[in-house]
Amino acid sequence: MNSWNNTNVHYFILVGLTDSGEIQLVLSLLFLLIYLISELGNLGMILIICLDHQLHTPMYFFLTHLSFLDLCYSNVITPKTLVNLLTSSKSISFMGCFTQMYFLVLLSATECFILSSMAYDRYIAICNPLHYPVIMSPRLCRALLTGSYTVGFMDSFVNNLCMSSLSFCKSNIIHDFFCDLSPILILSCNETYGTEMMIMFLAGSTTIVSLIIICVSYVCILSTILKITSTSGKQKAFSTCASHLLGVTIFYGTIIFIYLKPKKSYSLGKDQVASVFYTIVNPMLNPLIYSLRNKEVKNAFIRVMQKRGVFRQIK
Repeated sequence: MNSWNNTNVHYFILVGLTDSGEIQLVLSLLFLLIYLISELGNLGMILIICLDHQLHTPMYFFLTHLSFLDLCYSNVITPKTLVNLLTSSKSISFMGCFTQMYFLVLLSATECFILSSMAYDRYIAICNPLHYPVIMSPRLCRALLTGSYTVGFMDSFVNNLCMSSLSFCKSNIIHDFFCDLSPILILSCNETYGTEMMIMFLAGSTTIVSLIIICVSYVCILSTILKITSTSGKQKAFSTCASHLLGVTIFYGTIIFIYLKPKKSYSLGKDQVASVFYTIVNPMLNPLIYSLRNKEVKNAFIRVMQKRGVFRQIK
């Protein structure tokens, strides 16, 4: 941490996505719309699950925290991005940059293991339905959740500790719209190979371990579903996993593309597009995926609105 005192860089300049004023205006309006949908969607998901007792199950317990993480994602990146698009000031303080990076790693690592916990929950529900209430007890759910946040905190702490060992005495211009690992490593005066390998190890181990849990769970789920004789039974089993599988595919696809590669393969255009999807668009998609494709959430929304007199009672 002492190297922070030795750096000649006290703030960074976030170049952003484009220099065109017209495109910046269009992007700011688009990002603002996405941000509002993300905030309302994730907050609405949390409220519906909390207010409807029929959704007080392990699956929706994890979904509540998934929505909370997405809510935090939006607030870590999008407000600063909107300010940079709408004003001439593109700067971010040194501590502000590392704080942004800390929370990004924390949230992404935590989300990895919450998604794997949700996959394990689906595995128990489909493969061991009779023992589901006993196995997925509140105690186990809290333990899985605590473990997910613990991994997130540890990953983000070690990540920032490694980055803080670097000195920044050259350019302070970050060719991105937020403080991400690859564009910051490029600015370092030091040899970054060791830091880069440690960061890739942390990101790789977190992603791979959680992805293995998900894959093993779904292999077992698929094996069980194929043994079901009735078509309706198979469709019902598939429908309970469809939303989670779609969310997993989008999340892990962008993470693997952005982070699990060496610094030298960093491509400004492709990585920025992927980063926009990962940090700004993805938090909006999860509440849409888990609500529009989920009858239980739709019915819960109607029940909550009926109790508050918003909808007429449907007989």
